[in-house]
Amino acid sequence: DLICRSEHRTTMADLTIDDLNHLDEEVFVDELDDVYEHSPWVPERVLPERPFDSLVALREAMRSAVDEASRETKLELLRAHPDLGDQTEITASSQRGQASAGRDQLSPEMYEAFQRLNDRYREAFGFPVIMAVKNESPRVIKDAMETRLEQTESEEFRTAIEEVHTIAQIRLEERFST
Repeated sequence: DLICRSEHRTTMADLTIDDLNHLDEEVFVDELDDVYEHSPWVPERVLPERPFDSLVALREAMRSAVDEASRETKLELLRAHPDLGDQTEITASSQRGQASAGRDQLSPEMYEAFQRLNDRYREAFGFPVIMAVKNESPRVIKDAMETRLEQTESEEFRTAIEEVHTIAQIRLEERFST
């Protein structure tokens, strides 16, 4: 019974949009709480908009919930993301994304470079580097990190939020794919 599965999270590939629309509120939030990293407030805010007629409608509702949030709430969302390459306190979704980019098999030199860039970035902007890294090489990621360090705080805040939306889209598409 899908309604009572809060103890054993289903994979979204097992769910349809119709199933998701009929989950009780707690299970609905539980099923979607890692689409936007450690931010259950996002699915909580879209609950009143059910039923969703498509994955696109759900994705756009979640995107709007984030875009309409206060700057402080968005900053908390950004800070909920792990540093690139960090495998502690990481959601399964983040782990899969980073692994697809080879981030779980970095050379010691590249790992150190990422750590230095992560530290510089966090010091400059107050949140971790956020990048949709699926299928990107460590070299491309490192180059992007270096380039993004050159942005202003407001430019980088907008870039990070857009990357969060891209990550959320990837996560939803992966979970609802058959």
